[in-house]
Amino acid sequence: MMSSLLKDAENRMNKSVEKIVEEYGQMRTGRPSPALLESVKVEYYGVPTPINQLATITATEDRTLIIKPWDKTVLSQIEKAIFASKLDLTPMNDGVNIKLNFPTPTTEQRDKWVKIARENAEKGKIAVRNIRRDVIKEARDLQKASEMTEDDLKKFEEDIQELTNKYVLEMDKAFEKKSKEIMEF
Repeated sequence: MMSSLLKDAENRMNKSVEKIVEEYGQMRTGRPSPALLESVKVEYYGVPTPINQLATITATEDRTLIIKPWDKTVLSQIEKAIFASKLDLTPMNDGVNIKLNFPTPTTEQRDKWVKIARENAEKGKIAVRNIRRDVIKEARDLQKASEMTEDDLKKFEEDIQELTNKYVLEMDKAFEKKSKEIMEF
C-alpha cells in the first residue's frame, strides 16, 4: 500500500515539474525559440491548428523566427493568429515566409521575466507540497484504520519528504536554468 501511494505521489510531482518546464519553454527570453509559438493556434479549414503543424519554424542568429508554411494560402491566417496572440510581436509577411523579429529586451524586461519565472517555480513548489500533504493525509487515514503501523507511517513520511525535496530541487534547477537563459545577452 505504501509503495503505491509513493508511486502515485511521484507521478503527480513529476507532472508538476513537467508542466513548469513546459511553461518555461513558452516564455520569452533574450533569444527567440520556436517553442514560443506552440500555444498559437491558426484557424485552418475551421480547425484550430498549432503553427508547427502547418509550417517549418526556424530561429536565426539575428533574433528572428522564420515561419515557412507548407501551404502558402495559410500565410494570412498565421499572421492573424500571431497578431491575436499575447506575444506582442508584429509579423512581417513577404508572400513566402513570415518573419518575427525579437528586439533585444531591456534589463527591466529581463527582470520582469525572471520575476514571472520565479513565481511559476513557487507555484510548482506549492503544488508538490500539496501533493505531499494529501498523500500523508491518506497514509494517516490508513494508520487510523489499522491498515498501517505507526512505524510504517513514520517511514512513509520520511520517504515522501525525501521525494518532495527531490522535486523541489528540480523546480529550483529549472528556474535557475531559465533565469540564466533570460539574462543572457
